[in-house]
Amino acid sequence: MSDLRLDATQLDRYSRHVIMDEIGPEGQKRLLEGSVLVVGAGGLGSPAIQYLAAAGVGRLGIVDDDAVERSNLQRQIVHADGDVGRPKVESAADYVAALNPDVDVETHEIRLTAENVADLVDGYDVVLDASDNFATRYLLNDHCVLSGTPLSHGAIYRFEGQVTTFTNDRNSDDATVADDGDAPCYRCIFPEAPEPGTVPDCATTGVLGVLPGTVGCLQATEVVKYLLENGDLLEGRLLMYDAMEMSFETVDVRPNPACPVCGDDPEIESVEDVAYEGTCEISAD
Repeated sequence: MSDLRLDATQLDRYSRHVIMDEIGPEGQKRLLEGSVLVVGAGGLGSPAIQYLAAAGVGRLGIVDDDAVERSNLQRQIVHADGDVGRPKVESAADYVAALNPDVDVETHEIRLTAENVADLVDGYDVVLDASDNFATRYLLNDHCVLSGTPLSHGAIYRFEGQVTTFTNDRNSDDATVADDGDAPCYRCIFPEAPEPGTVPDCATTGVLGVLPGTVGCLQATEVVKYLLENGDLLEGRLLMYDAMEMSFETVDVRPNPACPVCGDDPEIESVEDVAYEGTCEISAD
């Protein structure tokens, strides 16, 4: 821990954290010194960005190459009507600046690719995947496994959502596979993406507007706990939420020994080995 001291304004702002034994001044310092890359400033990214900023996470990176559309506003609450047409990263950064001056925001108005993922991800403590497509999910998973970067996963569909966390701490400079047998990655749970066009998106099927708020907040909760080094994470567990039934179900998930990125004999040594725009399979070359 550094010599960072909370000033009077910060003690007031974060007082409900500071008075908690599980957080206290030292925990709040961890948050202020922490860094999170949020990939996607849409439905999941919006509440995650809001609550991470409110909690005092000191450095937030936001990756998104889209502009705000009016149809986004039913669920993407970090944006407002006056932001229509603006880049989402700019709108989100303005929101954070107005909410908490302690937070430094780094905007990346770019699409995540195999060529830039290392430059974007490396240097952050945690990645929060708030993307809306399989290619980005697999790309983030593979890079985070290979680099040992913790990853918060969330996804939504109509009235349902899912959340899990991959700490990826089983990897080090001289270890590339799971040693404890307890830590799956995204590919262990979902070995391949569906064929393009087989899973309709929100524009086709719709989505309950409040659903991503719940799922994005759960992701932010996991990230905050990770930075605090306190609490039980969802690693090895997939949390599934049904808004219509108002039910939560947690399923234990195990690593796949045949996983091509974290298994016993990994085939993926670089994200360049994968054709992410298709079904995220390993390239034939």
